[in-house]
Amino acid sequence: MPRVLLIAPQWIGDAVMAQPLVALLAARGERITALGLPAVAPVLRAMPGVDGVIEASFTHGRLDFKLRRRLAAQLRRQRFERAYILGNNLKSRLVPWLARIPRRIGHAGEARGLLLTDILESAAPHGKSRPSEPMALSPLSCRIPADAPSARPDMRQHYAALARVATGGPELPVPEPILSIPSQLAGKARQRFGLPGRWIALCPGAEYGPAKQWPVAHYAALATLAQQAGYGVAVLGAPRDAAAGDAIATQAPGALNLCGATRLDDAIALLASSSGVVSNDSGLMHVAAALERPTVGVYGSTDPRHTPPAAHHSATLWLQLDCSPCFQRACPLGHLNCLQQIAPDAVWHALTQLMP
Repeated sequence: MPRVLLIAPQWIGDAVMAQPLVALLAARGERITALGLPAVAPVLRAMPGVDGVIEASFTHGRLDFKLRRRLAAQLRRQRFERAYILGNNLKSRLVPWLARIPRRIGHAGEARGLLLTDILESAAPHGKSRPSEPMALSPLSCRIPADAPSARPDMRQHYAALARVATGGPELPVPEPILSIPSQLAGKARQRFGLPGRWIALCPGAEYGPAKQWPVAHYAALATLAQQAGYGVAVLGAPRDAAAGDAIATQAPGALNLCGATRLDDAIALLASSSGVVSNDSGLMHVAAALERPTVGVYGSTDPRHTPPAAHHSATLWLQLDCSPCFQRACPLGHLNCLQQIAPDAVWHALTQLMP
């Protein structure tokens, strides 16, 4: 049984979208150890197919060469046969190269594949393009036509394509991302944070910037709709999302603001216990959908064909205005119509269609 090292992406959502690659590798008998930042390690531990997780506390924007060299020396003794490198930069390749792993597999990315032994060219350019003809999408549309053109490739397929590089085998269907949390652990997390049996999770944050964030007032109106239907409501997010959580809880009395009060392990367990989730295009959206919870992803500046939630019980709402997807951190036109014009009742309707 070959032992392989997976160099995980640095973002939560990207890590979730790498799980189909893990599933393909595990299905053919590869024993997978995942190496990732502490910020994504809880996601890796929840992945079926991952045998072990190594946390590496690299500092964002720094080379940390001494730390990488020490880690590589430890990994060298484990005699990995292959490394699958999902980062797109030279730093992500240093550890498996220093560890002398014979085959280092990844996309060309920066430096045109330097330090890789097996290089896969990207399937599509990373620039913006528009469909040749406009698509008629209802604000309630949950699925975009599969053959609709997109500026960027589906990230699940982008990562999963690496599975064929080492073996040259046939191209296999790419499964949907899956995360798994024991139901007992999820139930204990729900009780520990004082949530009822039926509750809705709201995730108003987005690491990339405000152009991905549905307005707080819309989240508050949605929280009120959920409460009127008999659901508890909790807001999940990082400490930087606490102000948004406070605003939602103030405008929708009874909603619980847990932004900054949970570690990622807690948030994953809580999402696994939820009745439904509404989120921006963010890491928590991908986690919730991969946990097979009813999930609505609200998209503005980004493209749900590029970073779709797992399709188990999910919907995406995207107006696809002439100005989107722009992939900008802040709305370059200053109006954020791509998100402002998605109404709370439309989102609630989409979620109720997914929930039992």
